Amino acid sequence: MKASRARYGVIGFALTLAMLAYVQRVAISQAAGPISADMHLNKAQMGAIFGAFGLSYAIFEIPMGTLGDRLGVRRVLTQIVLLWSVFTALTGAAWNASALWGIRFLFGAGEAGCFPNLTKMLSVWLPAGERVKAQALMWAFTRWGGAVTPPLALLAITAFGWRYAFVAFGLMGVVWLGFFLRFFKDDPAQHKGVNAEELKLLEGSRAIAGDHSVKWGSLFLKPAVLVLVIQYFCFSFVWYFYVTWLPTYLKEAWSLTATQAAGYAVLPLLFGGFGSLISGLLPLKIPRRWVAFGGFAATAVLLFAVTRIHSVGLAMVAMAIASFCSDLTMPISWNTCVEIGRRYTATVAATMNMMGNLAGFVAPVVSGIILQRSGNDWNALLYVMVGSACISAVCWLYLDPDKIARRNAEAPLIAGNAPSLGTP
Repeated sequence: MKASRARYGVIGFALTLAMLAYVQRVAISQAAGPISADMHLNKAQMGAIFGAFGLSYAIFEIPMGTLGDRLGVRRVLTQIVLLWSVFTALTGAAWNASALWGIRFLFGAGEAGCFPNLTKMLSVWLPAGERVKAQALMWAFTRWGGAVTPPLALLAITAFGWRYAFVAFGLMGVVWLGFFLRFFKDDPAQHKGVNAEELKLLEGSRAIAGDHSVKWGSLFLKPAVLVLVIQYFCFSFVWYFYVTWLPTYLKEAWSLTATQAAGYAVLPLLFGGFGSLISGLLPLKIPRRWVAFGGFAATAVLLFAVTRIHSVGLAMVAMAIASFCSDLTMPISWNTCVEIGRRYTATVAATMNMMGNLAGFVAPVVSGIILQRSGNDWNALLYVMVGSACISAVCWLYLDPDKIARRNAEAPLIAGNAPSLGTP
């Protein structure tokens, strides 16, 4: 008897939710112009509104990830998608800067925990050999979801106005949830479409259970974890430019129309998706630390080149390739969480992602302040992004996930023994 393929349906739900999460997250960047015009917001105020999402996402990331371990993925993802869909729709009801900030803060709280729970869902429903490829594909879909958002958002804003556009985006989450609840079960054994052969494939995966005996705050005292979260924070500082300020940059620095800006804004996230995908498919013999170091070093060089280029087409190609290079590190960073954390993988991953999304608060706010105080000098902001990429690159001179993996293979973890969480 051949194994059934119900697990591929679970991959489909993970990919579509990952894409939907980024569509709803990125939509506000395209709406920044009409929102600022309607509410008379300056750069610093708009930056604070962009940052509200990252702040609440960072605060609630670990609690919502832990809740998924305790209550089950099905229940927690239902709450997450329902909450973020409601607050996406309510974005269109904001009447001033304070109300918009509060709604975006609650939207971030609603979306927090999505990717730790998706990671757990894939871990339970996939055999070990299929997980890495599924993770790489999932992160590629997040980028592509963000890539299609600028033209999609522009179309919705043109058709309905920015307020009703957010209502339409919110309804997309409700539709996804309706299909998910009919299909998904926390335990594959409870799914009618899973036969005995597929269940046998998933026997080891179903035994996965989180161990929360370690306090996540103490992880910051471990050198490898500290360096890992620093590189991810700096990576995210650069990445959040693409989903917040990029459309405004294209309009102001290059005098593009909204339609032209939406077209060019697709490129960094589109290329970034290919970077994530290719990274997950690279042969294992290629040292991951040097892929990550090279990716960030190339990002720094290319972003610096953008400040010297006088053609918008060439500048955006350089920025797109920079995004491709930095996103080569995404599957590597998340797999390093597994190698460092082992039984505490979820805790290490949640800690890293929390710091990445803290950058989602810091980056747009700091960017808005830089622009406000420099008289809209976009190159000043790009120089800060270059510095962030350089810091990430230096971190990978210390981190060595391949060495940790070899050490783990030589001394497999036995029950009752915790990983050292120490140096690579």
